[in-house]
Amino acid sequence: METIISFFQDYVAWLSLPRIGITDIFEILIIAFAIYNVITWVKQTRAWILVKGLIVLLILWIIASILDLNVILWIFFKSINVGIIAVIIVFQPEFRKALEQLGQNNLVTPLFNFNDSKDRSERFSDQTVAGIVKASFELAKTKTGALIVIEKDISLIEFEKTGIAIDSLISSQLLINIFEHNTPLHDGAVILRGNRIVAATCYLPLTDNMHLSKDLGTRHRAGIGVSEVSDSLTIIVSEETGKVSIATGGALIRNVDGDYLRNKINSLQNKVTDVKKIKLWKGRVKNERKID
Repeated sequence: METIISFFQDYVAWLSLPRIGITDIFEILIIAFAIYNVITWVKQTRAWILVKGLIVLLILWIIASILDLNVILWIFFKSINVGIIAVIIVFQPEFRKALEQLGQNNLVTPLFNFNDSKDRSERFSDQTVAGIVKASFELAKTKTGALIVIEKDISLIEFEKTGIAIDSLISSQLLINIFEHNTPLHDGAVILRGNRIVAATCYLPLTDNMHLSKDLGTRHRAGIGVSEVSDSLTIIVSEETGKVSIATGGALIRNVDGDYLRNKINSLQNKVTDVKKIKLWKGRVKNERKID
């Protein structure tokens, strides 16, 4: 009788819920959010194949444990360390991409904004915008392929080093001449920073997005690829169709017109102008306090 009572006491004690405070709820929400994002990321990459393989290995391990298959269990335990290292090596591109996406998150970027040394108060002049738009559609008329990458906040110096330095003011004539067939600089991408062309014939990373249309060539995949690893705005002129497209944030906007392209570039300038206004406002407040 005492044994039965003791059993029920232990059972009730096991079922009793611990005290849950505000910090516990907050911690549960953080963990749930993290797990949800990890699962979402895994399903969109090759890592999903890895997870399915790990599930199969886990089932085999459970079966081996139940049947007491000591040799198989010994192999599992001895190979687990090597397996972890192999997973990190094989899926290094996916891990790197995930960390890059985390660094580009809108919640994280303001905390680590160390680019104040760069003068971004005049990112694009009206002449620069007009030159980019004119060159893009002049190239489109003649079906001359082009890839123009406009740098925003994340530096593209890594890709700039793969090309030939130019460091010249932006003009439609120069951009058209760069992408002219049978010229030394026509192959590859042009990188723009502010009002200047910094480099040409630059190599860009290709996207590994398997859901893109099969009619997209290397030029479009390179434009999308660089937009996935940076916050750049990429203009792509198709050599086959003569259409102008835009890649930003890993997404491709196809067949845009001149007004749309101009507004898209001007929207970058508007963001910088807003930052400039905030800085001027802060400066006025400081001056007013000093006067008071």
